[in-house]
Amino acid sequence: MKSMSTVTRYMEACLLAACTLSFSQALALENSECMECHSDETLTKESTDNILQMELTKSLYVDEAAFNRSVHNANGITCVDCHADIEELNWDDDLPHAATLQPVQCVMCHEESAVEFKESVHMAMRTKGITMTCYACHGYHSVKQMASASVSERMDYVCLKCHNPYQSHDWLPSKEAHFANVDCVVCHSPEAPRHTHLRFFDLAGSTYYQTDSLMEKIGVKAKDFMATVDTDKDGAVNRDEFDDLMLRLKLKNIRTVLHAELVAAIDASAHGIVKQGAQKECSQCHCSNSSYFKAVNFVFTDPDGGLVHHEVDRSVLESYYVSHFYLLGGTRIKLLDKIGLIIVACGALVVLGHITIRVLTVPWRRKHSADSE
Repeated sequence: MKSMSTVTRYMEACLLAACTLSFSQALALENSECMECHSDETLTKESTDNILQMELTKSLYVDEAAFNRSVHNANGITCVDCHADIEELNWDDDLPHAATLQPVQCVMCHEESAVEFKESVHMAMRTKGITMTCYACHGYHSVKQMASASVSERMDYVCLKCHNPYQSHDWLPSKEAHFANVDCVVCHSPEAPRHTHLRFFDLAGSTYYQTDSLMEKIGVKAKDFMATVDTDKDGAVNRDEFDDLMLRLKLKNIRTVLHAELVAAIDASAHGIVKQGAQKECSQCHCSNSSYFKAVNFVFTDPDGGLVHHEVDRSVLESYYVSHFYLLGGTRIKLLDKIGLIIVACGALVVLGHITIRVLTVPWRRKHSADSE
């Protein structure tokens, strides 16, 4: 049996631990405390941290609304999780924390991305004296949730900050079609997993359907979508189930088509951007068994901005409703094939008919020619 003094010491230790935990939690800084100053659009500081070593005015304003929509806030990341050298705020001073903070080390969380970035063309730029940082592409406080972004949104937010793809890619035919429907990372990070995203496009409103709006029109909840559409319960929407869905939408007077885009998964490997090793072989896409189209998904955005994938059979890409995504040798729209065969057959019949008539009328034409003489 434990002595009373042992029990007392044990209870005192528990009480001390509880008090220490409560005290540390009390010291945890809330984002709202930071925003008391940084929500001021006029907040600035003079800095010589630039290539000219000249004193320049630097804004310290943080758009709170944009930060609240960011992927970091969605995952519960606070200001001091990144600005880790701020341990407390002293409101008795003019400046409640150190005037100069340590640079944010993204690698603390994104170790795998850092490994991929190390071998990328962007890292190689740093050996030439060009400063290439994470926030050069991703921004500072409003890092977006890119998994649900379209090709144009990905290009506008990241690549087009520095690159004009029309000034290069001279070898690439149909530049407009490729840049509109294929994510840059698909070719420039060959190791990144790829998906074909299918989004419902509102022909009447000329915009993509929002998840809630589309589900309301269909008459199901988002969580019940697959249970309603995937009638054979195999976890994927096949061609017949897809046609049934499109008929159901048409009967509800919903005018829509599927817009398909080939995108790279948002994971660490997407940071291994290369130039010399970029994919330039057309046959990698334009072949009947291309690995680029193994993963085809309906994509919907959840309330937090994340992406919900629903697997779709590749044959859906052959549908009339995805006609803009026709790849010569890669996907086949059977209706177009049938129309093409009919045109070829009709042309052949006209030629054959003409030859047959000429052969059959040879005696008559000879006799007519003799009579004329």
